[in-house]
Amino acid sequence: MDLWYSENHTPNVKLTIRVDKQLASFQSEFQRIDVFESQEFGRFLTLDGIMMLTEKDEFIYHEMMTHVPMAVHPKAERILVIGAGDGGVCRELSKYKSIKHIDLVEIDAAVIEVCREHLPFTACGFDDPRIHIHYEDGLKYIRRCEGEYDLIIVDSTDPFGPGEGLFAKEFYGNCYKALSEDGIMVNQHESPFYKEDALIVQRVHKRVVSSFEICRLYQAHIPTYPSGHWLFGFASKKYHPVKNLDSKKWNCLGISTKYYNTNLHRGAFALPNYVEELLKHVEPELED
Repeated sequence: MDLWYSENHTPNVKLTIRVDKQLASFQSEFQRIDVFESQEFGRFLTLDGIMMLTEKDEFIYHEMMTHVPMAVHPKAERILVIGAGDGGVCRELSKYKSIKHIDLVEIDAAVIEVCREHLPFTACGFDDPRIHIHYEDGLKYIRRCEGEYDLIIVDSTDPFGPGEGLFAKEFYGNCYKALSEDGIMVNQHESPFYKEDALIVQRVHKRVVSSFEICRLYQAHIPTYPSGHWLFGFASKKYHPVKNLDSKKWNCLGISTKYYNTNLHRGAFALPNYVEELLKHVEPELED
């Protein structure tokens, strides 16, 4: 039997991948969880029918979420990760010996459990003893925090279902409060290419800009995400993502990556004209 996974990106566009077999399929307390195996993309995880990651291209997303802020902050020792139940962000963070403590907040324990069983290429990140897992709502967790973290990484699902609250203005204000005086927050920012997704980009970025002194978007190409053109948000109390990049220091760490490098880091913040047009009434005027 010929099996295919299909996901609608718009009413007129869909992603379709031939599936060799389905490894897991069940309804958790919060969402439907499926794991598939394919010849082209290897194993991949979907939540409520939406692609979260594939074995073939997950490194792009996780490296850009993690190494961009870590190469800018001079001394990020205490990290908060919200979402990221697949373990990929933790895997990348574990490469830094300078980090002292990582709190991971994931609302759905079933996501971590299924990834431990079927996605070892990302779930290996949970093995680091510096990681402390909290099974609770990130929106509620962050309300209790004040000045505790040097870096917050918001690796949320799309802005509906369990991840909806992680795109709210209140949430970003609480992230600001939870950061140290020179803290950085990064978040996945959706795609600017299709109209409905672009509206989400504008709305979310406007909320972040209202809370942080420095806000910039950066980009990467992720083949299995809608349009392949994906944005991330960099928000900081003090550090500029390009001016304060310490390339020499980061390169001396000898961290192994497949996508990220410090030259690409600079270029990732040079956005296409259509994205700058999208943000011109939202983001402060770009500096040289």
